[in-house]
Amino acid sequence: MNIDFPYHVGTTGRTADTTYPDHVRDMIEQLLFTRPGERVNRPDFGCGLLDLVFEPNSPELAAALQVSAEGALTRWLGDVITVEELTVTTEDATLRIVVRYTLLATGEQMQTSIEGSPA
Repeated sequence: MNIDFPYHVGTTGRTADTTYPDHVRDMIEQLLFTRPGERVNRPDFGCGLLDLVFEPNSPELAAALQVSAEGALTRWLGDVITVEELTVTTEDATLRIVVRYTLLATGEQMQTSIEGSPA
C-alpha cells in the first residue's frame, strides 16, 4: 500500500492510497520540503529548501540549492530513483526546481516540478 500524501481518508473511509509513481513523487516533495533537524529520528534527513525561503533570489542561491537537492535525493531516495537531471532556475522572484528521474522498480521515466514565488 502506498499511502497518499498529504494524509487523508479515502472514499472508502480508510487511509487513502495512491499509485507507486505518485507515491515516489510525494516522497521527493517531502524530502525537498523537510528541514535537516526537523525529524527527530533522522536529524540529517532533508534538503534545506525551506531554510532559503527568505534569501534573495539569485543564481548563487539556485546553485546552492541544486547541490543540496541532488545530494539529498541521491542519499535518501537512491534506492528508489535515479536522478537523470535536476535543474534549479530563477526568474524574477520565482524559483523553479525540475527533477527528471527514473523509477528503479519499473524503469519508468518521470518528471516533477516545484515552483515558488511571493504571494
